[in-house]
Amino acid sequence: MSYDVAFRYSQALDPSALITIGTTLHAVQAAITDCRNAGIDVETDPAVILLVRHLSQVCADRGTDADLRRDCMARIADLRNRPMLKTLALRGVAYDEPAKRLFHSEGRAALRRLAEALGLEEGSFDIRSNKAGPAVSGEITLHGETLWVQLSIGPFGPDREVCFRKVQGRQDHIGERNHWASVRELVEPDRFAARVRRELKLPAAAPTAPRLVA
Repeated sequence: MSYDVAFRYSQALDPSALITIGTTLHAVQAAITDCRNAGIDVETDPAVILLVRHLSQVCADRGTDADLRRDCMARIADLRNRPMLKTLALRGVAYDEPAKRLFHSEGRAALRRLAEALGLEEGSFDIRSNKAGPAVSGEITLHGETLWVQLSIGPFGPDREVCFRKVQGRQDHIGERNHWASVRELVEPDRFAARVRRELKLPAAAPTAPRLVA
């Protein structure tokens, strides 16, 4: 198979058509691929170097470093205030191992917050995680003495990521009829706990004892 390795040199000499970050990055990546196919060192190839320098010119008028760093920090702060579970449920995690690990980590944390909102005592429930195969999200399950709650993405459609039902102990894996909720409800644990108690006819959580102040 032949490769037109000369094309990248022509493109590097006249990069005027490369006016966006996307097109310039594509040219850089294509040039790197051509180098590898031709057995040429990418780090010293003049075409690759010129194209990378052109990329810096394309980005030159996109804001100062200080402005861009401030925008990055603002985006990070904004994302930290958004529950990742909603984003992951929307985009899915199939065939994306890092996203799947995050889904299970965030899912366990969300179910623990729900357990706290329900007033479940430590030792009266367990939270387990089953990642299953790469094509599915797997599921995270909260199993207590009176209720079972499971989070997963996909099988039952949007707004049905959470299944919950009443059970008779932690050996009961069948329980009563299923109830459904969205992941949006799960990330608001106090409100969702009230719904779970109401629909499963669970007793209200015992009030916590006030702290004594010396």
